[in-house]
Amino acid sequence: MTRSADAIADALENDIVAGEIAPGSRLDETVLSARFGVSRTPIREALQRLAASGFAEQRPRRGTFVRKVSLREMVEMFEVMAELEALSARLAARRLSTQQAEELDAALESCADAAATGDTDAYYRANEVFHQLIYQASGNRFLAAQARALQSRLQPYRRLQLRAGGRMHQSLAEHRAMVAAIKSGDSAAVDAEVKAHIMIQGEKFTDLMARLGDEALSEV
Repeated sequence: MTRSADAIADALENDIVAGEIAPGSRLDETVLSARFGVSRTPIREALQRLAASGFAEQRPRRGTFVRKVSLREMVEMFEVMAELEALSARLAARRLSTQQAEELDAALESCADAAATGDTDAYYRANEVFHQLIYQASGNRFLAAQARALQSRLQPYRRLQLRAGGRMHQSLAEHRAMVAAIKSGDSAAVDAEVKAHIMIQGEKFTDLMARLGDEALSEV
């Protein structure tokens, strides 16, 4: 996929999550081409990514439409994500190499730099790299592939949450605790820290649901 298609897909995902594009809406290629100032080729690539990640569905001879995601479905996805990430981190705690530990530290510092400047987009990108390094450090390629696929599906929701006041710095503190637990080799601590980080709880989860609007709540 081209860089422009990736950028378009990211923008559309955020619009969908923020409620700016309503569930059931048709994503018209001509309209989107005009909006982003590109040909229809990157638009088609972006729509294919949305369909692959579950944000949209492509209907033969009708076009691409935004899927409606219920609160129940989102909670279930985060529950599975927490288990996949916790398993990845537990395996990483047993198998982490010196180089992988250094890469985790570097990713952690990238997160810290982004948080220090309040740059949510930069933090989002650094956060994605950070988590993928944990998947790789698990040493289980199948697990890493499954975790990356669900990460892709949930990233826009996690990015939206970063806009809540103080969330970036809270997330950074959680990242530091996760790395410390992984390096210590303490499986119980790893499991607790990772699940606490992934599961959107308390007021942050409520904030996210409020941003999604009533449509997301209607299918619970």
